[in-house]
Amino acid sequence: MNPIAKRVSVAVLSLSAVGFAAWKADEQFVAAPMIPTKGDVPTIGFGSTKYEDGRRVALTDPPITRDRGEVLARNLMSQDEAVFRASLPGVKLHPEEYDLYMNFVGQYGTGNWRGSSMRRDLLAGNYAAACHDLLKYRFAAGYDCSTPGNKRCLGVWTRQLERHDKCMAVQ
Repeated sequence: MNPIAKRVSVAVLSLSAVGFAAWKADEQFVAAPMIPTKGDVPTIGFGSTKYEDGRRVALTDPPITRDRGEVLARNLMSQDEAVFRASLPGVKLHPEEYDLYMNFVGQYGTGNWRGSSMRRDLLAGNYAAACHDLLKYRFAAGYDCSTPGNKRCLGVWTRQLERHDKCMAVQ
């Protein structure tokens, strides 16, 4: 990162093309509805849990195309971004931080974001603490995904470690 680069208001930031591509790669495309980890809700496309009309994805829904998955993903991210920006009045972030927190929101949802210690720390200007808070999100259906040898939800923990590393790199 450019050491001279400054944080800018969240109000003027948006998810970068690189950030959106990274989120899609993390979510991986699935044509038919599925439950990604035990205790999760049905998803389709690139992690979409709802359709544009607000209807939740059901396991009985028909498969979709990759193009339809892209439309759903963009819609989901657009809605999530509005909630994310509104949740951080007056906060300034590096674009890289914005992307990685949006990646978190894309995985865990806006409800978890609004109640998170990350959000509280960002509102207080505690940027490094917010990065460390990412590591608190290591559970899926009550199971600690950071458990060594875990084959149940290792991706949950791996994503958090990657987000944490990227976050700390811009501090």
